Parts: sequence; C-alpha cells; structure tokens
Amino acid sequence: MHKDIATPVRTREILDKYGFSFKKSLGQNFLIDTNILNRIVDHANLTESSAAIEVGPGIGALTEQLARRSKKVMAFEIDQRLLPILADTLSPYPNVKVIHQDILKADVRKYIDEELTGIDDIMVVANLPYYVTTPILMKLLEEKLPIRGIVGMLQKEVADRLAAKPGTKEYGSLSIAVQYYTVAETVMIVPKTVFIPQPNVDSAVIRLTVREKPAVIVKDEAFFFQVTRASFAQRRKTILNNLTSQLPNGKQNKEQIISALKEVGIVESRRGETLSIEEFGRLSDALYPIFN
Repeated sequence: MHKDIATPVRTREILDKYGFSFKKSLGQNFLIDTNILNRIVDHANLTESSAAIEVGPGIGALTEQLARRSKKVMAFEIDQRLLPILADTLSPYPNVKVIHQDILKADVRKYIDEELTGIDDIMVVANLPYYVTTPILMKLLEEKLPIRGIVGMLQKEVADRLAAKPGTKEYGSLSIAVQYYTVAETVMIVPKTVFIPQPNVDSAVIRLTVREKPAVIVKDEAFFFQVTRASFAQRRKTILNNLTSQLPNGKQNKEQIISALKEVGIVESRRGETLSIEEFGRLSDALYPIFN
C-alpha cells in the first residue's frame, strides 16, 4: 500500500518538491484528510466494475482513493503545472487516465466512449473548483451523459441551493434545474480546516442521482427552464409580475398569462419560490402555445 497523498506532511512534500504555488483564479484547494476523502468515495457506492470521472484532480489525493476502489478513473485537469505532479503521484495506479482539458470545453461523451468502453456504472466524483461549480454540474447534466450520478464537494451554500425544497429562501431556478435531472441530497458537511489553503467558507458534499426520466415531463425542456428562470428573476415579485416582465412580449400577453395561471390553478399573487417543480411543469406547458 502506498503512502496516502492526502496527509498534511505528504502534501507539503509534493508541493515543495515541485515548487507548486496555488492559483486563486483556478480555485485550488487541496484536501489533506484521508478520512474525509474515503467518506466522499463511500457516498459514490463504487464497485470494482465502476468507473469514476474526476474534475480537477489537483495533486491526486481523491484520484488515488478512487483508483483503489474502481476499475478506471478518468480525470480532467486544466492546470498544466499539475500534470508532471500527477504523473508522479499516480504512477502506482495504471487505471488512471489524466486528460489535460478544461471540463467545460471537453467533449466528455467522446472521452467516455474512448476511455471507459464496456463500463456500465459511471460516477462523477470531484472536489469541484468553487468558482465554476454550477456551470460544470449543468454541463454534465444537460449533456445527458451515461452516468449514474455525481458526488461533488462544493461550497455549502451552493449545496443548500441544489437540494432546496420549495418555500425556502435557498430554493431557486438552480434547485429546479438540478432536481429536474436528479435526486439531490447533501450527504456531509466538510470543515474548512481540512484543506490547504483553507477556503473562507465551509463545504458540503452533495450527491446527485440521475433520474431515469426527468422529474416532470414537459412539452419543451428549454422553455420550461426559461419559465423557471423568469419566475425567480426578482424574488420579491409575484409570479405574474416576473413572467410579464421577463418573458419576451410578456407585457402584451399579460391577459393570456393570467388565464394560463388560472388554467393550472396557480394564484397569480404567489411567488416563484412557492411553486413545486410539478407546478412549474404544468405552468410552462400552459404558457408554451402563447410564446412559441
């Protein structure tokens, strides 16, 4: 068994050996607690026949734990300076493939086809860079990749928004977008003390399990998301005000919006954050013929 990468001493040794300095712009915070890493991997429920996709492996702390517990790990790293470090720290693990690419620009499906052939169970497991968490999650979900789900470490307040229920202040169009594709649950809270450098915020690990079919079946997915975004544009405003001000030609179509709300039994004075995903589904279907 090789010495774990994720200890304060070993991490320092590796960083010093390569003269590595953290780039704030890349949101680099490395985990230095093996117990926490193991618990993150536990939540992914991997087996010897699973594959893991990692985003931002850093110096390989989480990658190593994933490699020990899955058939193959494919890790996307944007920072060229980390490539020689990863080649060194992950040399004991032939089942790891590091891809030097920005995950947001990468054709992930193509890499899955090439690198993870014949593997049916694929999980994304990552300590996500905080400044691009949402775009990364949305890309992975919108591309409808053949993955079972995502276990991601992210800022606690973002995790709260992803798993939020209607009627709470955290609930918004992001909650709906994520819960449309997945079942979202916060599985652990992580203190800032287990990272170097220490971030200024607490973190949480969220598990998103991809649904076999979306939470609601709608006439037009893009329009459904447009309606949910419009409904939260100004949180203090009623659903009617938001829809009339945010949808194209909403003001001209105000009477039709009112009758669509009536038709699906939504009182026009309600606020967006009180509507469930099912109500948004019915509402967007009722509005669809007006705006398309």
